[in-house]
Amino acid sequence: MPRGATLRFSARDRALVFSRWPWGPGGAMTLGNVVLATGHDLEATCLTYEHRAGRCSHPQVRLGDHERAHVYQYMLLGPLFVPVYFLCGGISVRNPFERAADHYAIHGRGWWPWTPRSQG
Repeated sequence: MPRGATLRFSARDRALVFSRWPWGPGGAMTLGNVVLATGHDLEATCLTYEHRAGRCSHPQVRLGDHERAHVYQYMLLGPLFVPVYFLCGGISVRNPFERAADHYAIHGRGWWPWTPRSQG
């Protein structure tokens, strides 16, 4: 594996997980049922996109829960996911796919961006 990356299957996250992946923006990136994580595993916690942008105050979320939402989004859209994701704003708080993944990581439901949600 490149520079010590490891591979394992995570039933919880529904994906093959490459840990200690040496390239990328940091954190993790999902491509279909594959998650490339720069850390040791997906148990790390992180701030939501909205929290980092100063829009609200959220608790930290488990990185794997956020990435699992992207796995589900990919499962629904298949190869259309990447172009639709970037048309919706790319890696930013403006992207409804990222906000839905954060919502899923907090509440355990609502991984699809256009699912009606209560404010709670």
